[in-house]
Amino acid sequence: MFRKLKELRILPRWIIIIIDAFLVLIAISFSYILRFNFDLVAIDRSQYHIGIPVFVLLTILVSLLTKSYSGIVRYTGFQDGLRIAYTVGIAAVIAAFFNFVYVSQNGYSALPYSINLISFFISVVFLLTYRLIVKFTFEFFKTGPKSLKRVLIFGAGQSGQLVNQLFLNDKDYKVLGYIEDDLNKVGKVVNGLKIYSGSGILDLLRTIKVDELVISVQNLSISRKNELVDTALKSGVKVLHVPPVNKWIKGELSTRQIQKINIEDLLGREAINLNNYYISKEVSNKRILITGAAGSIGSEIVRQLVEYLPERLILFDQSESGVFALQQELKELPLAEIKIEYLVGDITNPERLNSVFETYKPQLVFHAAAYKHVPMMEINSTEAVLCNVQGTRILAEIAVKNEVDRFVYISTDKAVNPTNVMGASKRIGEMFVQSLNNLAEKGAYSQTKFITTRFGNVLGSNGSVIPLFKEQIAKGGPVTVTHPDITRYFMTIPEACQLVLEAAAMGKGGEIFIFDMGKSVKIKDLAEKMIRLSGFEPGSEIEIIFTGLREGEKLFEELLNDKENCINTHHRKIMIAKVIDHPFLKINSAIDEIIQLATDQKEVDMVLKMKKLVPEFISNESKFSKLDKTAG
Repeated sequence: MFRKLKELRILPRWIIIIIDAFLVLIAISFSYILRFNFDLVAIDRSQYHIGIPVFVLLTILVSLLTKSYSGIVRYTGFQDGLRIAYTVGIAAVIAAFFNFVYVSQNGYSALPYSINLISFFISVVFLLTYRLIVKFTFEFFKTGPKSLKRVLIFGAGQSGQLVNQLFLNDKDYKVLGYIEDDLNKVGKVVNGLKIYSGSGILDLLRTIKVDELVISVQNLSISRKNELVDTALKSGVKVLHVPPVNKWIKGELSTRQIQKINIEDLLGREAINLNNYYISKEVSNKRILITGAAGSIGSEIVRQLVEYLPERLILFDQSESGVFALQQELKELPLAEIKIEYLVGDITNPERLNSVFETYKPQLVFHAAAYKHVPMMEINSTEAVLCNVQGTRILAEIAVKNEVDRFVYISTDKAVNPTNVMGASKRIGEMFVQSLNNLAEKGAYSQTKFITTRFGNVLGSNGSVIPLFKEQIAKGGPVTVTHPDITRYFMTIPEACQLVLEAAAMGKGGEIFIFDMGKSVKIKDLAEKMIRLSGFEPGSEIEIIFTGLREGEKLFEELLNDKENCINTHHRKIMIAKVIDHPFLKINSAIDEIIQLATDQKEVDMVLKMKKLVPEFISNESKFSKLDKTAG
């Protein structure tokens, strides 16, 4: 039946004219009945046998002139309604003129003016209503009957009630009730909807057929959010969430903004309480240089620094397109009186860096520029050393020469017990800036405080596993995981950069700050959850395959090596690693040799020298593994 209706051709025009005439006939007849209050004797005396055919005939004749019948009924719109009113209106005017002539000749009315007016309104309603009924009938059978999405809302507060109101205005949804952890609300009824207990969600989802669970609570803990998502996914229920209030468009929430929950929302952690006073004291009205400013970490540091109103930001990166993109983004922000310099350059070019320091005289440096991709740098090991070691040394020495107040070196957990060239190069960078700081403390030069921050993977950064998984899922799989047991620490980019600013403010020089990364995440579990969040079932619909550890890759990552321990700071998420101090002359001399070998492209000798300088550097799944016995 549906197929026949879909394939039905446009009705012949004469059929539409006949239907219109029939409806006008009913309208004028009903007008007589209403006008004479159902008094059949009065109707019989009213000359209806003249008035009715005149009105119907005039309406049909006018419709032939205005072509009100010519529109395709299933596509009836506003213009068609106006054409119908226009047609019947002209017919009514002509009918009124006819009645005037008839009265003047016969002394009584054949089509009273009141009936004429009533007929006009009823005819327009009948003709338009029939067209709309046909239109909606075609639309219904074209798309098939709509099945409403059955929704439960977690949170019966103001946000939850707003979500319910939005869904009431959206005919695609049916809200079944609220869920609450607050026992004082459980069992009560709000807006005609029952509030269920949050402790029995699994049984509730199995009892009531639910399609979607909407999390409306704004300050819900990450652990509770994960618990809700896991429970919903077990029951085959999709999970959506309401974005934070500050992200509502023009301060108003719409159904379009209530979207599927992302893995980033589940891996983040609770809000960080920063000591904004000390951060502001260190960066406000200062000239600040950020290397790698266009990268994931560098650009977020820039965004956060803007809030503290520095005097000038010097944004330095070798990526031309990255610097341009950052420039376009910052143009949209209210930057007040902050001066911003967008500079393209390489940190291994001392002439370029000298020019930058002499021109802009930065007081604070955030050094985020680095090569970070482990397998790629294992293949291009000399480039990793030239950027991460030579570039860091050049930048640090120029900072000392120009009497920079603070130099913050952004390191990585891969520098701990490194199993790859990238991690080892970052560890050597740590050793150099720390030894340089110790040299300053001995009065060898005017003191620049060197501060190192060390943290793990950040969500959404360039090269992160999450964008890769999203792309693979979008293509229908398979999702590739290197090893069933591989784990990683994760934190959000904003969180990492907030902690960098806090560490920069509290640092006295020479520290290696490590951040509380929370619990490590099994990448296999991460992949499975991402697949389920996308509405698929791991294994049966999207396959997970294990490809083996890549060059230089670890199974587990660490924030401290075996010879390090840590002490707490005033911030519960920031600790200081107690590491072995290295003499500057020894470190500097070893770096000279390593850089020369890298310049000469003698990567085997270079890596061997790195292993001797960093004894805990033991290669894994790498072509350099054979050097470990030699280095030992």
